[in-house]
Amino acid sequence: MSNLTYTKTEPLMLKNHPEFTEKWLQDLIAKDPGILGFGEIVLIERERRQHKAGRLDLLLGNPDEDRRYEVELMLGQTDESHIIRCIEYWDIERRRYPGYDHVAVIVAEDITSRFLNVMSLFTGSIPLIALQLNAMKIDDKIALHVVRVLDSTDLRRDDEVNLTETDRNYWNNRASPQTVAMADTFLEIINEKLEPNQQLNYNKYHIGLSDGSRSRNFVNFRPKKKFTHLLVEIIDKVGWTERMEEAGLASATERRYLRLTVSPKELPKQRALLTELIHKAVEEFRSE
Repeated sequence: MSNLTYTKTEPLMLKNHPEFTEKWLQDLIAKDPGILGFGEIVLIERERRQHKAGRLDLLLGNPDEDRRYEVELMLGQTDESHIIRCIEYWDIERRRYPGYDHVAVIVAEDITSRFLNVMSLFTGSIPLIALQLNAMKIDDKIALHVVRVLDSTDLRRDDEVNLTETDRNYWNNRASPQTVAMADTFLEIINEKLEPNQQLNYNKYHIGLSDGSRSRNFVNFRPKKKFTHLLVEIIDKVGWTERMEEAGLASATERRYLRLTVSPKELPKQRALLTELIHKAVEEFRSE
């Protein structure tokens, strides 16, 4: 018999409430950024001053993924100025810190279909997430439910241009020669099934693939000091996540990728499983 009992909830509009203000919401998210549903993220700065453009409500980041979220909050219904301001702040931050993967985030209580359609126009060119915040009164408590109503963080492959090229020495210094060398092993596995053969393409965001003329980043790598993140674009992320967990490999979903964390010591014993995964990704890539 369950110990849970039914309790009626009452919708609550924060914009009309004298206590639960935008500052209250900003304080709450600053203390617990996980409320937004982006996983293990941390607060970098709040009310971040933008040159001649006001202040960014919240700058959040995932240090492990080198990703930053430019978050703009608005109680009530979103409007044109909210959208423009959010994109403007995102653009300022990505230009200022090009070494990170930047995502513009709009949080509002009411995102109408009109503005949702407008924001959808940016799909493929601006990584933009729209979150609808639903507040509910439960007895003498308040609860927040965040719904992701738009996620256009996946850029088209033809938009993936490496504007910040580096070299192998850059990654050897940033990570380690041992973890960078793992990319060579994965490249060998890829080229077993893919023609023309790919080569490693070094830039500040990751080590990707190139066929000599275009980027082919359906598999890419982010070496760290003690391990490498292997990112594989695969359809069945759930099934492969289960298989990786059974094998003892850490994995997570990151946009269109399955992200695996592999150390140099783990690679030899996990090579067969990783080979199967990469070959499946190559098969799906070739079928497009």
